[in-house]
Amino acid sequence: MRPSRARLANAARRAMIQRAELGRKLGVAGEAFKPKSLYKRGKYRAGVAVDDAAHAVQKQFKDNRLPIALAAAAGLAWLFREPIKEHAPRLGRKLRDLAEAGLEKIRPDHADGNDDSDITEDHDEAAQ
Repeated sequence: MRPSRARLANAARRAMIQRAELGRKLGVAGEAFKPKSLYKRGKYRAGVAVDDAAHAVQKQFKDNRLPIALAAAAGLAWLFREPIKEHAPRLGRKLRDLAEAGLEKIRPDHADGNDDSDITEDHDEAAQ
């Protein structure tokens, strides 16, 4: 049996449609593998990954503020341990001097120069 002309024409049309579809898919795939397209896709995915990581860190910080703050303070103290060892004694002396000066201002009896011992002696003499 010989195929009819209509069937041959239909088969040729289907082949052209399939060929065009394959060409379109190959064109899209070819565009996807060009360096510029690969760069854009990589940049987008990296941005998405950074955003996801930022959201995860933000959520963890909101959930665990105190432990993270303590760890950060301990880390900073460790980083600056040598300058702290060097400057801590001077800072301690300055704080002690400030505290003593503040106490001297608070105590009125030492500021006037009057001793309580003089006052008690006068009371003792008056009683005799």
